[in-house]
Amino acid sequence: MANLSVLDIMRTSAVIPVIAIDDINHAVPLARALVAGGIRVLEVTLRTAHGLPAIRAMAEQVPDAIVGVGTLTQPREFAAARDAGAVFGVSPGLTPALIEAARASGLPLLPGVMTPSEVMAAREAGFRQLKLFPAMQAGGVGMLNALAGPLGDVMFCPTGGVSQDNAPQFLACRNVACVGGSWLTPKEALVAGDWDRITALARAASALRG
Repeated sequence: MANLSVLDIMRTSAVIPVIAIDDINHAVPLARALVAGGIRVLEVTLRTAHGLPAIRAMAEQVPDAIVGVGTLTQPREFAAARDAGAVFGVSPGLTPALIEAARASGLPLLPGVMTPSEVMAAREAGFRQLKLFPAMQAGGVGMLNALAGPLGDVMFCPTGGVSQDNAPQFLACRNVACVGGSWLTPKEALVAGDWDRITALARAASALRG
């Protein structure tokens, strides 16, 4: 797992679920349910206090999962996430400090961009795989198709406003390797422990690749 590139990870799953853990007891059964449905790449965000413990639990107890960390916004978070077991990172944007932290930690990073200038800056920094975020506000499919011409060597994971309904349109773009979304982990299903529902959603998402 540790030797996977960002592009390898993006091509593993059509959808990368964006996961916020409010109860640490949900972490392992959620990961198992997603993997059972064919979704192995999991982005566990640092939006709650349970982010790092959840990453550690998933990485240790669900060996088939490729566990990454999301919402990286501060340099110190990279090493902490790596030490918890994350094998890739995702950030909503990109700054010089985050670039330095990613390189120092060795954690492969999928950074967020929103504009052509941000795409070009990220590419100059050595990133060819990027997260278009927030995807819908950035222009959605139209923006991705427009970027494919002048910046055709960049692959994207659009995230933000992507749903089961519009994911196929995003995945049809030639510069999209996967999409990110939170619809695979509805809060009511987590609270109810409805892991069968999570698996069914994951199975449907896996089929989107076509």
